[in-house]
Amino acid sequence: MQAASPSSQNPAGAGGLLLAVLAAAIGAGVLLGWAAGSAGLGALLGALVGILGGIYAVYRRYRRVA
Repeated sequence: MQAASPSSQNPAGAGGLLLAVLAAAIGAGVLLGWAAGSAGLGALLGALVGILGGIYAVYRRYRRVA
């Protein structure tokens, strides 16, 4: 009889990582946009970069889980 192995997938951790990368990218975008004269546009570009970066970060973290 085998012992039950704990699940290596952690949806809360993946969501937290996604949110952290997104928030960091938006923050950086706001700062860069503010320095360039448009914080709103910087936040928008930061959100776009953050979404893609967050997906990539979660992929890199959990790619060997299956």
